[in-house]
Amino acid sequence: MTISITMNSGRNMRRSTARRALTSATTAALAGALALSVSGSVQAAPKATTPGFLAARDMPQAAGTVWTAGQVTRGAPEQDPFCLEKVLPAQGTTWYRQFGTDLDTGGAQVSVQAPSAAAAKKLAASAEAAVASCAADWLRATPGGTASWDDYGRIAVEEGARVFGVATSVPDSGLDVHLLGIGRDGATVTIVTWGRLGDLGDAPVGAFKKTTTTAVNKLR
Repeated sequence: MTISITMNSGRNMRRSTARRALTSATTAALAGALALSVSGSVQAAPKATTPGFLAARDMPQAAGTVWTAGQVTRGAPEQDPFCLEKVLPAQGTTWYRQFGTDLDTGGAQVSVQAPSAAAAKKLAASAEAAVASCAADWLRATPGGTASWDDYGRIAVEEGARVFGVATSVPDSGLDVHLLGIGRDGATVTIVTWGRLGDLGDAPVGAFKKTTTTAVNKLR
């Protein structure tokens, strides 16, 4: 009897030892997997942070005009801003917000987080060049139309901003006027647009410069 108990105890001890070994191995494997997971998460690319956007109250105000603002939406807008077709990059993270009024005035803001400050600088330069040539490009594509543009200069905010105006018309139709502001803060470029019926003389350039300045400051 004693021998039997001793033998069973030995087997139980061996089983217990085996279970402890298995448990230790399992624990070590789980610890290794957790460490790998944590290591992987540390090495993963940081999540893109939505830049600050204009509010409706930041758009150029006019008597009898009430602005409304849409949601800040990730991705590029369905229609590129006027004069900036094919300028928005395929790489980088993009957000946009659209603005409207109960009249014929509208606007938008598109912000792009480029892969680097150098890439953002290049994007801003490309956008400025596209707007500077926009009137001439529009005339070549619109026989019988008229177009004019103006460079309203640079704004000293963060890495800089620049404002342009472009007016277009086709025969037997009204004039359309657009203001475009292009600015940069580090690796983020923002483009602000404003448009309505009219010509360059009707455009609220001073108020739009303030809007563009606010847009760049809100990128932080």
